[in-house]
Amino acid sequence: SGHTLMLLIAIMTFLSCVTLGAVILVQKSALAWSSEVGREVTIQIRPIDGEVMQSNLRTAIALATSSPGVANAYALSLEDSEELLAPWLGEGLDLSALSIPRLVIVELDRADAQDIAQLKTSVESINGATLNTHAAWRKQLNTMAGTFVISGLLVLLLIASATVLAIIFATRGTMASNRAIVDVLHFIGASNSFIAQEFQGRFLRIGLRGGIIGVIAALVFFFAAGFAVRSVLPTPSGAQLETLFGSFSLGIDGIIAIVALVPAIAALTAITSRLTVRSFLR
Repeated sequence: SGHTLMLLIAIMTFLSCVTLGAVILVQKSALAWSSEVGREVTIQIRPIDGEVMQSNLRTAIALATSSPGVANAYALSLEDSEELLAPWLGEGLDLSALSIPRLVIVELDRADAQDIAQLKTSVESINGATLNTHAAWRKQLNTMAGTFVISGLLVLLLIASATVLAIIFATRGTMASNRAIVDVLHFIGASNSFIAQEFQGRFLRIGLRGGIIGVIAALVFFFAAGFAVRSVLPTPSGAQLETLFGSFSLGIDGIIAIVALVPAIAALTAITSRLTVRSFLR
């Protein structure tokens, strides 16, 4: 029964580590996304009859670079703008007949609301130009990441609850099968605390072994997943997974968080078994 419980704890630990690792990866990616989006704003200039596009682009770049809080500004080429439309319109299309808006990328050295408001006022003086701060996109990113993190924590709670129930059933089964031995221990003067401590030590060792196996399996899983994303999966699929989870690199803090589950699972196993034993003895 000890080997079966150890295998169960190893599986639960593996699932907990994978869930926690996914939460850490998504949170890191979301922070990187939000930081990257927050460092840039975009000036969009629509083609309008009677307006010279190149002149408007130069004016927009000059206004942007002269604004406080702006580190750099540059215009995307027409080819780059067409590449942005390719995922929606398809590859190899002749877009010369379309009036494609031109974009100016503005890199910020600080995201000050007053500076952005001043830049927006300046940009709107150009006919057909608008400033996009990506605030709505950042809000959606943060909402999605927060939802994923909360869902992951709820999954961790469910796994922990299932683990506790499994330990309770295993402990009560062990107590029932060893009832005669417990009676003899009582007869020769052993206290309930002594008996509970023996069970606690036994289940602590089981929890430690199962936790170590589960954590090692999870670390191998993340290493293999990162290798697969970088080398095995097709480029589009790998790029999509890398966008959501990053490069599957947990980092030192992520590895520490996952390894910390070993003593946590072991302590949960020991405490649950001790409380179950004391309840059973009473």
